[in-house]
Amino acid sequence: MLVFVHGSPETAAIWEPLLVSLGRDDITRLSPPGFGAPLPAGFDATADDYRDWLVGELETFGEPVDLVGHDLGGSLATRVAMTRPDLLRSWAGDAVGVFHPDYAWHYLATLWQTPGVGEVDVARRFGGTVAERTASLVGRGFPGEVAARVAAEQDETMGRAVLAHHRSAAQPAMSTLGRSLPLAARRPGLAVVATADNTVGTTAQRYEAAALAGAHVEVLDGLGHWWMLQEPHLAAKVLTGFWESLPA
Repeated sequence: MLVFVHGSPETAAIWEPLLVSLGRDDITRLSPPGFGAPLPAGFDATADDYRDWLVGELETFGEPVDLVGHDLGGSLATRVAMTRPDLLRSWAGDAVGVFHPDYAWHYLATLWQTPGVGEVDVARRFGGTVAERTASLVGRGFPGEVAARVAAEQDETMGRAVLAHHRSAAQPAMSTLGRSLPLAARRPGLAVVATADNTVGTTAQRYEAAALAGAHVEVLDGLGHWWMLQEPHLAAKVLTGFWESLPA
């Protein structure tokens, strides 16, 4: 079984072109609370809360899965590999670099981590009309239909989740978690390195973190943060090749 977990500030719609290219019927998409799914009362949306949420979801499958994560979902995939390898057959993600000891959060994340400044940014970013948010996403490379579906769920709830998560993950939180990277090697891992993605560490940091985690590296040259939208056929080929390389 394949399980896909997306990131922030997105919804599960980002996977649709890739899933069409995969053409499989054993796929489940999980949406982190606040990101296309309700934000339950009492859920504080911290990095640890999201890890615990994903562990709880994976426990319901009753069998190890092939887990694929992007952005927040990518960091969660790595954390599950570090802490609950029994839930996985394999893991893949594009965010292993955030656990490197020298990782520095990208500019937008630093805004969200700053009290007052973050609130102003999310109010602007998730305010306005769906059409305005859709146009903004299209300008960042989203296909129109996917952009509209994501924009429809970018709201005040998502803004609260964005702020809470990023503030809980401010350094040195991620580098501290990264001390456990070698534990991820207990299950086969794939680190997707999209070279034009400037949000998840330098290319060197991603290679070094992947090596610590015992993960195979696949380079997507010239692709950015939303590699699964830019080249879904290539992404499907890379993932399928990884899964086919695993022991039966």
